[in-house]
Amino acid sequence: MKEGQATVIKNAGSHYELSELPAWAPFPAVLRGKIRLAGSTATNPVAVGDRVLYSLPDDGSIATISEVLPRSNYLIRRSTNLSRQAHIIAANLDIAFLTVSLYFPELKLPFLDRLLVTCEVYGIHPVIILSKVDLYRDEAAEQVEAFHNIYEKAGYEVIDCSTVSGEGVERVRELMKGKLCLFSGESGVGKSSLIKALDGSLDPKIGKISAAHLQGKHTTSLYEMYPIGSGGWIIDSPGIRGFGLVDLEKEEIYKYFPEMLEASRGCRFTPCTHTHEPGCAVKSAVEDGTIAPERYASYLGMLEEDKKFR
Repeated sequence: MKEGQATVIKNAGSHYELSELPAWAPFPAVLRGKIRLAGSTATNPVAVGDRVLYSLPDDGSIATISEVLPRSNYLIRRSTNLSRQAHIIAANLDIAFLTVSLYFPELKLPFLDRLLVTCEVYGIHPVIILSKVDLYRDEAAEQVEAFHNIYEKAGYEVIDCSTVSGEGVERVRELMKGKLCLFSGESGVGKSSLIKALDGSLDPKIGKISAAHLQGKHTTSLYEMYPIGSGGWIIDSPGIRGFGLVDLEKEEIYKYFPEMLEASRGCRFTPCTHTHEPGCAVKSAVEDGTIAPERYASYLGMLEEDKKFR
């Protein structure tokens, strides 16, 4: 019986694939009994990116996962609307590339802001990818500039990407080297096409946009990791249409908007909800343009959403 430590590289429900990174030599595994993580409400106790202990029979059949090792971080979302259960998207990430498109499908800023807040809560470094820019940059130059202004002002890197022209692909490749990276976003924003552009030997499923709703069809149905020839590993996640916050008190939400946290130090009252109090430095920063009104609107939306789950 061989015993060792490996990383989960594929989650297909009750079956997994492991590899002893940085080596890439996948082998199948199953869970031993019921593994539960202390204090977790997650529907999946084991996620792609998890480091686990395993045992492998001498006949080389199927390994058994016996323990999930402590995570450095993880990305989690509420499973369904008004549900208290949660789903862990991936664990032990170096970077989360949050992929969005202004159009095809149309961008929803509150969705992106929920992803960013979750990254901030769980200690994951986010980078925003604005994909498909070849389709709309000329016709929507002002909107592209406005998007950059909103998120760069908040302290995030925004990379314009096109798998047609290759723009931005090398920058993504550079950031990925030697790192475990998640690609996440709504269905149809071009994650799979970008992954293929990063390494032509990979062939994740690529879907088309539904013309009726201009929404992407789900093309990735499971969580899977791929090695990139230039260095690093990608976790491709299924397209997400909703992203509920987990384990976050409404009084804490503003702390995970970096620009709001900075401005809040000047508030007259502590605590301050940044909604109605006199002398609120956050509201003043929104009025003078230091904080983008779109980001503040997302914050207010999260306060309202919090009420639904209580």
